[in-house]
This record gives sequence, structure tokens and C-alpha cells, in this order.
Amino acid sequence: MHITIIGAGVIGLSTAYYLHEAGHEVTIIDKGDGKNNCSFGNAGYISPSHFIPLASPGIVAQGLKWMLSSTSPFYIKPRINASLIKWGWKFYTKANEKTVSKNAPHLNNILQLSRNLMINLDHANGHGFELEKKGCLMLYKTQETASHEATLANEALKYGIETSILSASEVQSMESEVKVDALGGVYFPIDCHLHPVKMMHTLSNSLVQKGVKFCYNQDVKDFIIHNNKVSEVITNKGNFPCDHVVIAVGSWMEVLTKKLGINLLLQPGKGYSVTYADRQNNLNHPAILVDDRVAMTPLGKELRVGGTMELSGINQTINMHRVHPIIAAANKYYPDIKLTVPSEDKIWSGLRPCSPDGLPYIGPSPHHKNVTIAGGHAMLGVSLAAATGFLVKQLINHEKTAIPMDAFQVDR
Repeated sequence: MHITIIGAGVIGLSTAYYLHEAGHEVTIIDKGDGKNNCSFGNAGYISPSHFIPLASPGIVAQGLKWMLSSTSPFYIKPRINASLIKWGWKFYTKANEKTVSKNAPHLNNILQLSRNLMINLDHANGHGFELEKKGCLMLYKTQETASHEATLANEALKYGIETSILSASEVQSMESEVKVDALGGVYFPIDCHLHPVKMMHTLSNSLVQKGVKFCYNQDVKDFIIHNNKVSEVITNKGNFPCDHVVIAVGSWMEVLTKKLGINLLLQPGKGYSVTYADRQNNLNHPAILVDDRVAMTPLGKELRVGGTMELSGINQTINMHRVHPIIAAANKYYPDIKLTVPSEDKIWSGLRPCSPDGLPYIGPSPHHKNVTIAGGHAMLGVSLAAATGFLVKQLINHEKTAIPMDAFQVDR
């Protein structure tokens, strides 16, 4: 078939890879230039450790404390917006033990599958992703957080995920180049990380060499539909006939799918990152600073620091009030790295597509015979990209899927 994928982020590229491998002709359309979407500036984590969905017990209470503070790890810009209200109510009703018990096994399944597939993808592309299997540290400064992380570590064992609960000295022993100021941490050796920019360049270059067609700076305006099938995708620069359409547009998913009569609940969660080049002393292991919700990723001689979840609609403006606490947290845990807050033009922001129950939408359109949705991955886009692409290929080819898919269906 001739398959058109809308969206050139990591989900779109991974889907294109597996569909082309299966013998399909693939065209990728993207409204941007393919150089700086959300897939480029993230922490680069492949995290089976993140098997607890975003909608989890306690997060609403914590979020309410934070949500009106522009400097907190979680911020909701006050506004009257019907989509946000509907999403917020659904999120509230799903943030409980029952939902976590139901969804965590499915999230674990797709995370484990994706980790193995991403390792294989990196190998198949000459280690161009610079993927490293060093695990990830969850660091904390308070006893309350230590108890919470220990509970999660015990829960991880139910899924066969190895963990180690570390003292401050044991954490320090894993970091030879920097001083660590933490009460302790939990180590997940199963986690991996990669260089997001090099991963995106490697994957897109590979697809070009294989004959996948890229159409950048093309804004999808509408669809031509006959007998519940999309026959053409209409952009601002022309029409694209197709046999099948995959929609993988990240935080623009809700807007675009409305053109097809699909009502998805999805909110863009803005995050920020700063990348420091040519570090003389760098971390040995990626780490999440749990109390401050900040991610630290060593990328060779580079160090990427990122964090925050800001629900302020579709915009990528930089709010410096939110950047300062991220860098302050990094210096608090690693006092001798002495990071400074750069100028605004050196700060990256991106929009994470968040579903209200913490699971992505992966599956066929409820109204069309030849449309597949792949989105809503929140902060797990890179973690889930390879599995999403592989599963979409299986769904389109009417193959038995590697894992059960009911939990990810679009109209759940």
C-alpha cells in the first residue's frame, strides 16, 4: 500500500521504518522542517521503570498544590477552555489505584517490548543513536520521597524489573566525576538512554536512503473521504492520494483528528531542557531528581537538564520563571557542576501529548477503514516509539499483535 504518515517526530519515523520494512510505500508529511520537534529536546530515556501511568494516586493532590505556581514542577495556566476542563475531569477520575492496577500491566508490556526493539533499531543503524544501557537513578532528598520510591521499587519486582535501593554513599560510588548531594536513590538497571538529536538524524537519514518520501512545511488542512475511507490528504501545498493514513502528530492530535470527527481527549504538556556542551566533569548515569521532577542525562561530553509539566495550550514560548528552578535543582543535587541559566535563545521547549489516563492512543479510527492513530505518549515518546511503530505495522497488516491492544484503543 501507499501509506501517508502525518507527523515526523520519533513516533512517525519509527512507524515509517517498520511499514517500509514490511514492503509498503511510505510518505511522511510534517508541518515543520523536521529539525526541532519534541523528539529532539527530550531527556532521551528508554524507561521500563516508568510503568506507573501519569494518572496515579496522589498526583491530583500534589498537582493542586503546584498547579497555580508558575515556578512549580507542574503548572496549569488559568483559563476557561472546554477541552482542558474535559481532560482535567477525566484525569481526576482516572488517578486512582483501580486505574493504575488496570493500566500498569499494559504500560509495562509496551515499555518492555519497546526497549528491546529500540536496542535492535540502534544496532541496525550502526549504533547511530548512541544508545547506552547504563540504567537510571531516582534520587531524593526527603524521607517521604524515599518511602514512596521504595514502594515503587517493590512494585517493579512484580513485573520482573530489577531494582536496588541505594544509600547516599552507594549513589556517590556510581558517580566518580561529580559530587552527589542526596539522601539516597533507587537504581533501575533496565533503563537505557540515547542521544535524541543523533537518533532523529540517524533514523530520518536511514529512511531517506530507503526511499521514504519526506514532505516538510506542509500543514494538513483537511481530508477527502469516500465510503469511510480517506482517499487524499489535503495540505496547504497540495493533495496526497493514499491507501492508508497514520496520524502521529503529537500534541496537535486533538486538533487534527477533529477534522475526521474523532474526539480525543489530549493536552499538550510543555517541558523545557537545556543542553550544556563540552563538560569536563559529567554524570556517569542518567538521573531523575524526584523531589523536583528534573531529569539529568549525560550525552557524551554534553549534559542535558530538563523538566516541568506546563499545561498552557499549544504554545512554545519560554517562561524563564519555570527554567530557573530546573537548573537550581540540578545544582542542588550536584553542587560542583555549577550550571548557569543560559539566555532564552539557548533554552529548548517542547509539547508532550498527554492522554488523561496515562496510556497512549494506538489503534484504528472508530469511524474510518484506513486511518490509524498513534499518539498521546506524554513523557514516554522515545521510550514507546519503537513498539508503537511496530504495533501500528502489525495492525495495518492485520497481523497478530505482539501484545494485547485493547487498553490503547482510540475510543476507550
